[in-house]
Amino acid sequence: VQLQASGGGLVQAGGSLRLSCVASGRTFRSYHVGWFRQAPGQEREFVGRINRSGAVSGYRDSVTGRFTISRDNAKNTVYLQMNSLKPEDTAVYYCAVSTVAGHTSRSADFHSWGQGTQVTVSS
Repeated sequence: VQLQASGGGLVQAGGSLRLSCVASGRTFRSYHVGWFRQAPGQEREFVGRINRSGAVSGYRDSVTGRFTISRDNAKNTVYLQMNSLKPEDTAVYYCAVSTVAGHTSRSADFHSWGQGTQVTVSS
């Protein structure tokens, strides 16, 4: 499976963006999908994950209540709705797939990383 993230941009603090992760291949619906982000000079960090069933298995604490992950298997797409954005959300956002059962936030459990999309939140 190949993934492509899009939808990033420049937004003021308090604003919203919706990122999309579009997958190629007919097996997309069999994968769990995770969102990660990486700020300059920092390690890649887990944002959230949605299971192949459509259930969200968890978000990092700093985005809980502000970010929402959803998926549309008919469109081979997973979304990351980001509201109440903060400058500390500035990063390149990536999506990736996993077959690991249960909740995992380890990037090593994900593969087929798509090209990221830049999100910049100004104060």
